[in-house]
Amino acid sequence: MDPVILREKLESLRRCIARVEAKRPASVAELESDLDLQDIVVLNLTRAVQLCVDIGTHLISSTESTAPRSMGEVFIALEGLGAISQETTAAMRRAVGFRNVAVHNYDVINWAIVHAISQRHLGDFHQFAREVSRKLEGDPMAR
Repeated sequence: MDPVILREKLESLRRCIARVEAKRPASVAELESDLDLQDIVVLNLTRAVQLCVDIGTHLISSTESTAPRSMGEVFIALEGLGAISQETTAAMRRAVGFRNVAVHNYDVINWAIVHAISQRHLGDFHQFAREVSRKLEGDPMAR
């Protein structure tokens, strides 16, 4: 495990979430009417999910664990390694579901869901980062 890579990815995650926090719309109507705002929010949310998957994959690769077969399985494996909590696992698996819709079916995105994520679920990414950081700090190989 390369702690420098993990710290860089955690910093990228922080920047993505900060961008959503800075641009989060006050209402669903505002989000629905502003194409640039839609792009900023969705792009940074999908990047955040991908970064969490990348961070998880990097952590898992330094163990004897079997490689996950899906993005959602990355978080199950991290929970099994004691890197993240059950609650964070569930939240991140939901985030993967959102990412899949955003990436593969952008034209059918439910803007009320995007608004709700931007208002009530950015803390899930912060929690993931805190838990992974604690795991990183507790690993003597990460120093």
